[in-house]
Amino acid sequence: MEALRTVGVAGAGVMGREVAQVLAQNGLRVVLVDISEEALAGARTAIEQKVRFQRLLGAGGPVVPAAEVLERITFATDYSGFTEVDFVIENVTEDWDTKQRVYAEIDQLCPEHAVFAVNTSCIPITKVGGSVSRPDRVIGTHFMNPVTQKPVVEVIRGHHTSDATVDTTRRLLAAMGKEGIVVNDSPGFVSNRVLMLTINEAVFLLQDGVSTAEDIDRIFVTCFGHTMGPLETADLIGLDTILLSIEGLYASFADSKYRPCPLLQRMVHAGLHGRKSGRGFYDYGGRATA
Repeated sequence: MEALRTVGVAGAGVMGREVAQVLAQNGLRVVLVDISEEALAGARTAIEQKVRFQRLLGAGGPVVPAAEVLERITFATDYSGFTEVDFVIENVTEDWDTKQRVYAEIDQLCPEHAVFAVNTSCIPITKVGGSVSRPDRVIGTHFMNPVTQKPVVEVIRGHHTSDATVDTTRRLLAAMGKEGIVVNDSPGFVSNRVLMLTINEAVFLLQDGVSTAEDIDRIFVTCFGHTMGPLETADLIGLDTILLSIEGLYASFADSKYRPCPLLQRMVHAGLHGRKSGRGFYDYGGRATA
């Protein structure tokens, strides 16, 4: 059984940097890669701030000084550091061509024993497995946002995924203080086949003037006990990510129930991506192009 000491994290966006933070807080070394120096600088700042905030409030995760967390993370703009990793968690954009380029590169660099974990909302894990030389060591790890606060990860077994890879993934998640729930491969898996339909239909309700964003969300929070409603959830995830996911489901199933709402498409085209852009279904005090 291979020891898990160093984890490669591809993509330093919201999900990638939070995955890197949780790994480092739990004593693992991390190589965090993004093509943009700006993204890496933003990730470093966000991780430092979030660790300090967690310590101040005593909110979740081990109490580790921010400097110690950052010392365990290597920030890089290329994958050369992946020659030493035992496990990879890939978080790049939900675009197959982009993901395929990443896997083609890291498949040549990573040690033979390294597992590739695809952090995706809707791209089939079997498709990724078929593009690399180690399909038995490819698995899905669908982390939920915010990663630092969610105790469960949806783990997706692809057609070729071995039992050993599932066990290794469970060990890594346990080291991160998280539980993995294993499901079989299907576009959207369990969570997003349901969630994306819910969000998309909520946007249709808003578009059709049935209700306001606030009241749509309030019904789900007050009547069903959800922490937040579907439109606020969409803002948290990112409307661009939501659109890519629903488009992926529509393409995979060729079923009209996954047809993206025109209002969702228009908002994404206008740059209204939710919290990360400052505006989505709600205003977060930022500037967005409209």
